[in-house]
Amino acid sequence: MATHTPRPVPPEALSELRVTDDAGRAARPLTDEEGGAPLRCCLRRSRPGERIALVSYAPLRRWAALTGADPGAYDEQGPVFVHALECEGPETEAVPFTGAHRTVRRYAADGRILGGRLVGAPATEADFTAAFDEAFADPEVAAVHVRAVEYGCFLYEIRRTP
Repeated sequence: MATHTPRPVPPEALSELRVTDDAGRAARPLTDEEGGAPLRCCLRRSRPGERIALVSYAPLRRWAALTGADPGAYDEQGPVFVHALECEGPETEAVPFTGAHRTVRRYAADGRILGGRLVGAPATEADFTAAFDEAFADPEVAAVHVRAVEYGCFLYEIRRTP
C-alpha cells in the first residue's frame, strides 16, 4: 500500500506569501478571535488568539515554476489561511480537514486536470486514502489537490511517491 503524505504550502512559498501574495497584494495579518480557520502552513485549524493571514495562493503556478509544467488555463489562485509568522509546520502526517465534503482533484505532470473525486462527509482518513490510491492507480497522475467543496479552496497537495 502506498503512503500518501499531505503537503502543506512549502516554507519558501510561505515566506513570500507572508509579504506579498500570488495576487500581488500585501499580507494583512489579523488576530483570529474565534479560531477554526484551516491553516495551510501546518495543516490544522487555527486556535483562538493566533495571528493568521488570508493570502492568495497559486499552487499550480508555483509547481510549474519548479517542474517546467504549463498548467495553462488550469493556473488558478485562491484564498488560503496561513500563520502570520513562521510556524513549525504539520505536527503529524495524518490526513487533515476530513470533516466536510472534499474534492480530490488529479493533475498530470504537465499541469492538466485529469479528473477528480468527491469524498463525502463525514469522511474518515480511510476514505481519503482510498481516493488517493484510486487517483495514483492512474500512471498519468503526478499530484492531487484536496479542495474544499463549498468554496473550491486549495487545502493541501499529495504527490506521487517515487
